[in-house]
Amino acid sequence: MPKFSIGPRTYRTKGEATKAVQAIRDAYNVGEMVDDHDDHGLLRDLIDMHPDAVEKIGCGVDSFVIDRPMVGRHSGFKLVRTDGTEIDFSFLTCLSPPNHRQQVLAAMRGEVTSTISAYFASRAGANTLTSDLSGTPLDANNPHVSHFQGPPFIEIATQFTTTAGGWDQIELNSASAAGYAKFKDRALAQEWVEHHKAHAKLGLLTAQENLRRPH
Repeated sequence: MPKFSIGPRTYRTKGEATKAVQAIRDAYNVGEMVDDHDDHGLLRDLIDMHPDAVEKIGCGVDSFVIDRPMVGRHSGFKLVRTDGTEIDFSFLTCLSPPNHRQQVLAAMRGEVTSTISAYFASRAGANTLTSDLSGTPLDANNPHVSHFQGPPFIEIATQFTTTAGGWDQIELNSASAAGYAKFKDRALAQEWVEHHKAHAKLGLLTAQENLRRPH
């Protein structure tokens, strides 16, 4: 059974996940942009795993570039934001065991899955499966629901955890078959779902547009 994940991708071990990231790094020369859609998608999900993801991502991800080695002989990655600013990051740091805050964020995303699914179903039922950013028709089998029209998910989540007493006050059960843990306090989980419904302004984007927005 897979034991390590990067976004929706699963690997038998952390070592296999590391090799997948290294394969992307080694497929490009220093200074080149990671222009393969699947490669970009993996790195986009990877940066979400960084303990300082919010600060690294900033206004949103435009692209990833192969960076010169900081130490040693191996090249690394540089994130280019949508405003043109750049920042490097360690993919090994991204692959380190998640801290409690990261685990809570993953649980929070899992708890609102039904809300996201219901929103997509309502758009499909209304026959409005087009990007709210560009008007591009969307693939009904690969929906990308985004918070880009309002506060980012991380902002909504942080606001809720502040009222709950902080990240450390939210206890989690063990990871479920879906790959994420759940709130141990189910009443608190429902409060979070309602808070998200009240503050999230959802919209639809193409896969490429969604990869370049703050999640």
